[in-house]
Parts: sequence; C-alpha cells; structure tokens
Amino acid sequence: MPPASSRPPDLLSPAPRVQVLREGPVKRDGRYVLYWMTSARRLQWNPSLDRAVAWAKELGRPLVVLEALRAGYPWASDRLHGFVLDGMREHRAAKGVTYLPYVEPAPGEGRGLLAALATDACVTVTDQFPAFFLPRMLAAAVHQVPVRLEAVDGNGLIPLALPGRSFLTAFAFRRWVQSHLEEFIHDKPAAKPLARLALPGTPKIRPEITRRWLTPALPFLEGGVLPIDHSVPRAALPGGAAAARRQLDTFLHQQLEAYAEDRNHPDLQATSGLSPYLHFGHLSAHEVFWRLMEQEGWSPDQVQPRSGKREGFWKVSASAEAFLDQLVVWRELGFNFCHHREDYADYTSLPAWAQRTLEKHAGDPRPDLYPLEVLEKAQTADPLWNAAQRQLVREGVMHNYLRMLWGKRVLEWSATPQQALERLLHLNNKYALDGRDPNSYSGIFWVFGRFDRPWGPERPIFGTVRYMSSANTARKLRLRKYLETYG
Repeated sequence: MPPASSRPPDLLSPAPRVQVLREGPVKRDGRYVLYWMTSARRLQWNPSLDRAVAWAKELGRPLVVLEALRAGYPWASDRLHGFVLDGMREHRAAKGVTYLPYVEPAPGEGRGLLAALATDACVTVTDQFPAFFLPRMLAAAVHQVPVRLEAVDGNGLIPLALPGRSFLTAFAFRRWVQSHLEEFIHDKPAAKPLARLALPGTPKIRPEITRRWLTPALPFLEGGVLPIDHSVPRAALPGGAAAARRQLDTFLHQQLEAYAEDRNHPDLQATSGLSPYLHFGHLSAHEVFWRLMEQEGWSPDQVQPRSGKREGFWKVSASAEAFLDQLVVWRELGFNFCHHREDYADYTSLPAWAQRTLEKHAGDPRPDLYPLEVLEKAQTADPLWNAAQRQLVREGVMHNYLRMLWGKRVLEWSATPQQALERLLHLNNKYALDGRDPNSYSGIFWVFGRFDRPWGPERPIFGTVRYMSSANTARKLRLRKYLETYG
C-alpha cells in the first residue's frame, strides 16, 4: 500500500459526482478493481474511469473494464446496437487495463455475469445515468454486487447532485449556472487516464466466467445475428470515440463560426452533430467544453456577472456563446430534471398550466388524425414534416429546428395530447441515435410546454402552448436542398 501522503483523496468520502450504491466492504485481497461501463462508453475524459483508476492505484490491483450490451432493452435494433458496437471494437485496443466486452446473445443470457465478476473484485465502479432503463439496472445491481458499489456521474460539467433541486425554466437554471460556476468549472476529468498507467499485470478471471459469458461475445462484435429489431437498419453515421472526435474537429474548425446565425437553416449544415456521441458516452461534455474554450482563448476569470441572459456571460464569440447555451444550459437542464423527477417521461410531469390548457382544448377538432403507421412512413399531407420524418428514419438524426416543428404537428394530428406524447416518444426512441436521453426527453416535452411559458393568442388544440406551423417555418428557413434530399 502506498504511504498515506500519496493516497487518492476522498475514496471513502466521495465527492459530489460519486454515489455509493452499496456500502459494502472494500475487499483489499480481491483480484482486481472492476469498472462496469454502462453509459460513459469511453476511455478518455471519463470521471468513472478516473475513479476506478484511483482505486486500482490505491489497492495495488489490476483494473478490469466490463462493457456489456444487453439484447432485451426497449427499442433494441441494428441501428442502436451497431453504434455501440463501433465503440466496443475500438476499446479492444485499450492498454493498461483488461477490457472485457460482452454482447448478450439473447435477453437474459447475461444474468449473473456482473455478480460473478464482482465476487472477485476489491470494489466495483459504474456510471450514473438518470434516464431510460439504467437507473433500474443500477438498483438491481445493488443486490448482485457483494463489495462496495459506486456510481460516478460523468454526464456533464455540473454534477447532478450539486444544485439540489430541479428547475422549471432554462432562465432559472441559467442563472444558477452563472452563479455557481466556481463550484464545478475546475472539476475536470483526465483527458488520458490510461496513459502511462502502471498497474499490476493481467488479473485472473475465473475460467468458468470466460467459458460461460465472455467467449461467445466475440463473434457478435464482428456482426453476429442478434435477437433485436432488424427493421431499423444501421445509420451511415459511425459510432465510437474516433468518429466522435472527427465530428468535434469538423464542428470546431469548419462550422462553429457560422453557428449563431446559420444553425436553424437545414441547408447550411451549421449544427454540431454531436448529440449521438454525447448520448452514447463516446464523447464527454467536458472535452467538448474545454476544446471549444481553448480555441476561444478563454479562462474562467473573464466571465460576466450573472444575469440569466443567453449572451455575454462567457465573453467568447457569439457562436460559442450560442453553442454553450445548448451544451451547458439546455442539455444539463434536461439531465437535472430527469435526476430529480422519476416521472420525467410521464404526461403528468408537464407544468400545471400546460396540462390545464391542453385539457381545455382536448376536444377541439383536429385538421387530420393520422394513424401511427402513416406517421412512421412519412405519408402525411405536409411535405416538410414528411422530409423531417424521412431524415429521422433514414439517418437516425433530425435537424434540431425541424424536430420542434415535427413534434408540434404530431400534437395537431393526434386524438389527444397524451396520444401525441406516446407517439413522439415511440418514433424518437425507435429511430433517433440520440433518443432515450434526458436532452431528448426535454425536446419532446417542450412541445407540450415543459421549460416554456404560456403564449398568446390562445389557439385551438394548443391553447396557450407555443404554436408552430409548417408554413411559417418554411418562410423563415433555407430548405431547398433539404427538401430535395428528403422530400
């Protein structure tokens, strides 16, 4: 054991990012430290990996990284599986740790793997993620892991536990961010935690574990047939950290300058394209933030006093300010809401004013009532909506501005607002690479009034929920190339 002066601080008294799920023993005579990688699927800029490395150094044990991919999660498909598998293939080249990929060949086949590996571990570290099935999965893991189990929050710049409450508007959250910058801005994970990592050699994995679970995973990494939805094919966009960094480089060096003025125009392709990589954990919000700020020549001491305004606080270029509002405010507002509200995906989580006005107009005549299959096949009478839906089905992404219109029109075309919400969640979670994410839930629920305010005049169907129309959108945006491609 290293001398006390060189021990990592706060291993037994965790920082705000660390949640102790099981106060089990730290088994110092265990064979290895286990990092169960579930949502932060990357080997860089990863607070969970930093924590696991710190434990391995403290205990003088090897580090084992288990990255598993279930077969039975909701909306499992070639598209979602393939994106994750791209990253898993990259991780096989990891140095300094023992990387164990596991691709479940059928639902339930992986049951027992975590418990078996954790039995021989000194301590187990995993990722915290506040949405989809992952919170339930971690709750179940508490009863499977016999040693100390920690979940580390690497979701964004702001630790989920830090604000201590949820926020109802972006303005309120933005003011909080601006007021508490000093509390989180220096909390920066290691860019390359495995570089020059000197840990003990290869750990001993019990042969029965390898025979039962780990060997069958390898064929699936190369494209084996899995019991998932094959009607949703792979998108052209590749997954993995290498592809994420290429997209980040492209955005910073070629598209950022025009972001403030052009990001709403589909023809101009000025959006970042980073949301799928952030969702699957192939890219860290920390890396995006610090790469951007390094390019801007920024330092934390140059911010303006808090005001809650979208522009001017960071004192960087207009495009960087606009992008930071999306990355730090809107994205993390969604994570904050999911962390504090277990009902984040329920209609009843909408603001009371929004539920009242939608209920008041629930019986209003609808211009059309399209069945779900008509929506899914983009066969409505609205060419712009059809184009957005085709992009989603074909590529797994949708232009950010058009996604708002896409949701508003489904509200018009559904028998009730509850049915509209159910349809939007299904379409988005089934086809979107960045679906099933707190930020994605924010976008869909914004259609119905979350994080918004009442707007006048009061209209049929919408009441005082913000209204959008395809005609007004088409007049405002540059869409010729977009409609040629997807129309």
